[in-house]
Amino acid sequence: MLADAGYGIDTAFRTALTDLGLRYSLGIQSSTSLWPPGTAPLPPKPWSGRGRPPTRVRRSPDRTPLSAEKLARSLPETAWQRVTWRAGTNGPLASRFAAVRVRPAHRDDRRHEPRPEEWVLIEWPEGEAAPTKYWLSTLPPETCLAELVSQTKLRWRIERDYQDLKQEIGLGHDEGRGWRGFHHHASLCIAAYGFLVSERGRFSPSAPEFTRLQTPVLPAGYRPRGAPDPARASRA
Repeated sequence: MLADAGYGIDTAFRTALTDLGLRYSLGIQSSTSLWPPGTAPLPPKPWSGRGRPPTRVRRSPDRTPLSAEKLARSLPETAWQRVTWRAGTNGPLASRFAAVRVRPAHRDDRRHEPRPEEWVLIEWPEGEAAPTKYWLSTLPPETCLAELVSQTKLRWRIERDYQDLKQEIGLGHDEGRGWRGFHHHASLCIAAYGFLVSERGRFSPSAPEFTRLQTPVLPAGYRPRGAPDPARASRA
């Protein structure tokens, strides 16, 4: 599951995805609170013998989480690597990234145990004064940095597919308010887009010119539908 920070900052949304067995790479804000690698909230207070035994984890003045930005700035220089994730229009797309295992800390002092560890992926391009993007990801702990970046950056391709579906195939033309109409319209658009993508994939952009499709020659006397008849126009 890939999404921007509008969804990634919602702790309940991330928890629901995990409960459904779905892995995610979701954008988060620089202010998102995280427990740095190797740290976690304190265990519940010892029971004094009176009242209910404490069950919630806790924090202390010297044991508090950090914001994602402060965590990024605290990482050593060796944590940052240059990663190329795909070919772009004007050349390979690359930037500087770091990824460490953390625990999300949002309102975890209301929980009975710390949240599980997951990846925080941070992009800090060279020359920038501060990191530019942050993500939380539940990809496996053994995932390498290059794979983590590649999977997370797939969201751009999905956005581009959605844009083509709306502008070129007609997904954005549906003005219905019923599920059945939208479902049928969307299904036809997706089927048409899948066909066009499969056809486009048959021809490599670097293939020789003779292997590409050629514009067909129009037959003599061809007249597009709706065009005026030249014979009638000449008589007029």
